[in-house]
Amino acid sequence: MEFASFLAGEPWSDRPACTHGTLSHLARLVNDRTSDAGRARLTALIPSVVGLTSDDPILDVLLAVRAAHAALPVAAEERQRSQAVGLRSAMVALAGRDDDVSAAARELAESALRSAPAADTWAVRFIDEVGRGRPRTSVKQCRHVITGAVDGIATAAVGDRDDRLVALLAAAVSDTERFVGRSAEPTDGVRERSAAPIAT
Repeated sequence: MEFASFLAGEPWSDRPACTHGTLSHLARLVNDRTSDAGRARLTALIPSVVGLTSDDPILDVLLAVRAAHAALPVAAEERQRSQAVGLRSAMVALAGRDDDVSAAARELAESALRSAPAADTWAVRFIDEVGRGRPRTSVKQCRHVITGAVDGIATAAVGDRDDRLVALLAAAVSDTERFVGRSAEPTDGVRERSAAPIAT
């Protein structure tokens, strides 16, 4: 993100105005939790995030769904539960929107929840017990889900943590590009393992 601020002609910062705040949050987390080898693979994404921003609050929800979808199948059980709660909350926030991008995000959330049925059952029970609260999901809540997702992948008992983290960020960049209406070609060597993008 610091290099992105430089490319955008902004003051040197890891929170540049040229990039959506929640996408920037995800990028910082992935950068911090990958190995040196994995971090080197992120440099190809730097130009893509310059100018990639939106004022639509639903983008925060979409990015949280993307992160939780990546984490839920591999995270430890206690992390799965919080991710499942985040996905259930995101689905409530998306329920009132009748558009392709929201429908695709709901499908992504449902797919992730099917991969961890015990966590989903726990999440449904937890939400029923504490109350559903507001139908909208705040930026802070979305970023909390993303933090938990990246931590869950980084500490998972899998041998391809770097691959999963790099693929997550690449998929999130692609999702954001499509959401804001930018057409972009995949970056060689980075997006080949990315999940299918959320359609717009």
